[in-house]
Amino acid sequence: MAGEKPSVELCKGINGLDKVVLRDALGSSAEVYLFGGHVTSWRTDHREELLFVSNKAIFKPPKAIRGGIPICFPQFSSHGNLEQHGFARNKFWSIDTDPPPFPSDSSSKTFVDLILKPTDDDFKIWPHSYEFRLRVALGLGGDLLLTSRIRNTNADGKPFSFTFAYHTYFSVSDISEVRVEGLETLDYLDNLKERERFTEQGDAITFESGVDKIYLSTPTKIAIIDHEKKRTFVLRKDGLPDAVVWNPWDRKAKAMPDFGDDEYKHMLCVEAAAIEKPITLKPGEEWKGRLELSAVPSSYCSGQLDPRKVLQG
Repeated sequence: MAGEKPSVELCKGINGLDKVVLRDALGSSAEVYLFGGHVTSWRTDHREELLFVSNKAIFKPPKAIRGGIPICFPQFSSHGNLEQHGFARNKFWSIDTDPPPFPSDSSSKTFVDLILKPTDDDFKIWPHSYEFRLRVALGLGGDLLLTSRIRNTNADGKPFSFTFAYHTYFSVSDISEVRVEGLETLDYLDNLKERERFTEQGDAITFESGVDKIYLSTPTKIAIIDHEKKRTFVLRKDGLPDAVVWNPWDRKAKAMPDFGDDEYKHMLCVEAAAIEKPITLKPGEEWKGRLELSAVPSSYCSGQLDPRKVLQG
């Protein structure tokens, strides 16, 4: 695959939905559906899929796509009066042909800019005017970069507040062989216990049952170590202080019509988010939230995976 020209192609996806396919010169790729501004694929230069999308995912609007990277805006989960996770993931986005300039750190040549603006019907649900610009890019070494810029364009002088998450579903070999590093000793809200606040223990997070936690004031870098695949996902984030960790486990998996009964074994959501303290924008103000995902071989130390090298690197 190496030696290809970088390309950005608009084509038809499942059920005739429009999608954009990004490919870099080394053969890494990503796919973004205009429905939801939704990344559904991120592949290495060896064509290995790094994101999880359910085999039962329903690509029929307005139902959100199960897997990939849904965008939760302007509300995370049921933290408010809107539908679960807000409406951005259920809307058709447009390709933004004339985005405002990006900061000089975006060296990628392989990217697409999308934009979401409210319709008249949207105002009935959430009475605010905004521009949500999303850039999806392939970076050096096949890294996946998502940058969201949300601007308050209210003409009535009113501020608005929102919560946000990149609800990333990572593909893993076996959830029982996975651990997450970088969230030790932090406070979290446990959604399985009515959002009660707890403090995480000092060890890496491992998985033996369902989990749905919002970690607060998290570091800018988190590692997901897949022992069986000898692979580490590194999640770097900016403007997103919180991190959600979610796996439905068996009972909840069986209750979801767009999720296979055993698929919980092969996925883990670790979500860069801003939830505990909502973002408030006055008219004309803009917020930016950036996520960078890398997949690197795990290094060994005394027979154990050593993510500290990754977290410090």
